[in-house]
This record gives sequence, structure tokens and C-alpha cells, in this order.
Amino acid sequence: MTTNFELIGRDDVDDLEAILSISNSDVDAIVHTVRAEADSLFTWDYARSRPALIKLYEKAKTSQWNAETDLDWSIEVDQAAVALANQVQMNGTEVFGENVELKGTVFSTWTEDQWIQLGIEMQNWSLSQFMHGEQGALICTAQIVETVPWIDAKYYAATQVMDEARHVEVFAKYLDTKLSGHYPINAHLEMLLDDIIADSRWDMTYLGMQIMVEGLALAAFGFMHQMTTEPLLKKLLRYVMSDEARHVAFGVLSLQEFYKELNSKEIRERQEFAFEAAVRMRDRFLQQEVWERMGVDVKEALTLVLQDPSRKEFQNILFSKIVPNCKKLGLLDAGDGWLRERFTELGVIQFEDWADTETEYADLDEVARDRATA
Repeated sequence: MTTNFELIGRDDVDDLEAILSISNSDVDAIVHTVRAEADSLFTWDYARSRPALIKLYEKAKTSQWNAETDLDWSIEVDQAAVALANQVQMNGTEVFGENVELKGTVFSTWTEDQWIQLGIEMQNWSLSQFMHGEQGALICTAQIVETVPWIDAKYYAATQVMDEARHVEVFAKYLDTKLSGHYPINAHLEMLLDDIIADSRWDMTYLGMQIMVEGLALAAFGFMHQMTTEPLLKKLLRYVMSDEARHVAFGVLSLQEFYKELNSKEIRERQEFAFEAAVRMRDRFLQQEVWERMGVDVKEALTLVLQDPSRKEFQNILFSKIVPNCKKLGLLDAGDGWLRERFTELGVIQFEDWADTETEYADLDEVARDRATA
């Protein structure tokens, strides 16, 4: 079984009409069902034969944290103040950069209260999508425990299941107790998670979740951590990033070994999978649901967003973890270098020589650092 991915042609990746044509049709549903047909694999080989995964597993065991006791939930959060601070951090004025002409648009008549409300909605939206993505990671990692054929990988994946449950817990609690509303899952994110879960090949679960979704999340968390001045969220993100770095490293370490056994046709399928996932993840950050809730024309708003150089820079930074990890896996230049060309067209190839997560995950262990300081 393969995914339902329909590869995006190079002329379509920036088509705003195509991006907006994808919408969430079950926003009021409580349960979303995805049929998965992967085999559950037992292994009777209990030998610990992969030193890098053993090391990662030991790190995971000592870096667990408790969302209830390691975070100070008594901290009060003033969403309006956070929204104002975020706007100043982004570009010194409002949501759009100074190079975007707002004259003649609906935004030219907006009051300060409307800009603050937009910032508040963006907080609600961002944390909601993080929460939904972490539940996707929870389900995918539980699937990896079942489907990966190596005992060392099963051991580590079991620790990640606990990590992901904790991440869903903390984002849900922050939304419920500190912010002012939830958003349903973004349609682009939902489609990607559905396809990752439905694919029967265990390595596609790794590639889609551990490399692409988790890699982009790690960069997004880093960006938000750098931008926010809110102390509870700042520490929450530091701790989540500590876990996420191990998760991405887990994907790199596991797939490096497996990809050496694949033929050129199989590698090309993985390249196309990675590119499609990258485009869907990029598109979800356009936040079309926020503009709908604010009552403005979504196409008009996104046309302005796409003109903003600061927004483009933010979108590119999201790939700073994905591109070097794809290079580490040999996906950038395999075959005729198809994925290198696609990432070049997306404007993100400049990250190829940044640190890959396998080499930096220990440096991102904020939980261990705090404990050592204490």
C-alpha cells in the first residue's frame, strides 16, 4: 500500500487558488478515523546491536520531565500583552512588514484593537496546530513501535510515545488555561498526517513524521521560543524542543541504515514523499483559518502575506532542520538530484550544510541543563 499523495507539479506549488481549495470538511467532528494497514512486527532478536540508538535510548530515559511539576502553571498570561510584544518582535509595527502596501485594503482602516485581536487569534491557532501535530506524532510513534523490525528502535520509539503524550498534554493545558480558544486542525496538516498514518511502509512513517513533521516543528518551536517573552511558554517550548531533537535524530539514525538497502526507484519515491510533505507543511503556516475567523477575505490577506519578505524569511527558516537531515540521508542528491532541484525552487537549499539533528540533539537537551544547574 502506498500513500494518497498526488505529487504537486513544479508550476503549482505557489498557486494560491490551489492552496485555498483544500479545506477541513469535518471541523465539528470529535473523532477522525484513518485506516492503517501496516503489519505489526515481532522480532525474536533481542541483541542490542545499534550503538547510536542505544545511546539515544539512554538519553531519553534520563531526560523525561513531568508537565505538572516541572512547569509553573501559576504564571498568569496576558494574551493582549503577548500579542503586542510578538508584533514588535516580528517587524516593529503590525503583522505585515513595512514593505507591504496596505493602502486600499481592509487593513488600512483597522484599529489597534483589531490588530491585537489578530495577534491573539494567531496565538490560539499556532498552539492549536502544535497540539494537533503532536497527537499525530503520538499515533505515528505508536505505529513505529509496532512496525519497525529492530529491537533497539522499538525501545526508543516507546520512550517517544511517552514524550508525545506529554506534548499533547502541555499544549492542551496551555490552550485551555492560558489562551482564549481552540482551532480545528489545518486541512494541509490533516491531509499529511492521514497519508503518513495510512502508508503501510514503516520507513515512510519515519520519513513523514520523524524527519519532515518533527523537523519542521523543531524549527517552528525554536522560532516561537526566540520570539516570545512569556515565561511559561518559553520554558514549555525549551522542554518540548529537547524531546523533539531526539525524535528527529531517531529518524535520521534509523533511515540512514535502511536507505542503503533501497534501489533508485524506491529512493525516488522517498524524495517525492519528502517534497510533497514539505509543501503541505509550508502551506499550513499560511493560517487561512485565522483570516476567516477575523472576517476578512482570505485570498486578499494571503496575497499580502506572500508579498511580505519577513514572512518569506520565516517560512524558509522552517526548513532549516529538514534540508540538512534530508542531505544526511542521501535524499538531496540521489539519482539525478531531483530533491535538490525541488528545494532550490522552494528557496530553502541554503540550509543544506546547517547542522543535522543527529549531531546536535545532545546540545538541545534543556531538561538535562536545568537539572545540572539546579
